[in-house]
Amino acid sequence: MTSKNLTQIANRFIASALLAILFCAFIVPVQVYAKSASPSLPSLNAFVTIVKNGEASTLRGVYVPNVMAYSIVQQPEKDAGFVSTEKSAVTQFNMAAKAGNVGLLAHSYLAGKSFPSIKQGDQIVLVYGDGRTETFVAESILQYQKLPYGLYKDLKTQNNLGTGELFDAVYGGAYHLALQTCIESGGDAEWGRLFIIAKPIQ
Repeated sequence: MTSKNLTQIANRFIASALLAILFCAFIVPVQVYAKSASPSLPSLNAFVTIVKNGEASTLRGVYVPNVMAYSIVQQPEKDAGFVSTEKSAVTQFNMAAKAGNVGLLAHSYLAGKSFPSIKQGDQIVLVYGDGRTETFVAESILQYQKLPYGLYKDLKTQNNLGTGELFDAVYGGAYHLALQTCIESGGDAEWGRLFIIAKPIQ
């Protein structure tokens, strides 16, 4: 088999894995612990105490003042399509980590329900297992409509991106955090994708 064929197979595998991630299964919505469901969140210090477990290199929680306080669960090593169904947890995206960045996934009817409440300039704090924190600031909000043939239309620029291009746009580049969930429209839970891009505070 030629090198070109191997490259094409590898690219198809990556695209398929990403499509699995970008696909959000539709099930009956349930109540979540978010800004709209609770008038008060724990303090950051209290949240750190709740989620830390002593594992220094493992992400354990994500905190946005007055918006959300969720635990972070890890994807199984060989399941790039896994997204937690816990109502107060987000999932760390392995493929983003391999690209050198932090990706957090959540279903729009669970933890992702609070993602639209994050605005540009908001601080997003990641908590590690040893209690260490890392703070980011939300820099851009990206919205894409899902189109046929694996295309996604940027609602701001109206440009279409393929699956690989979308992955590069969201999860590639200099170190950053990206939160991802689905956008529902007209009763279609799969209508689009929401990404929040946040840069680390130096």
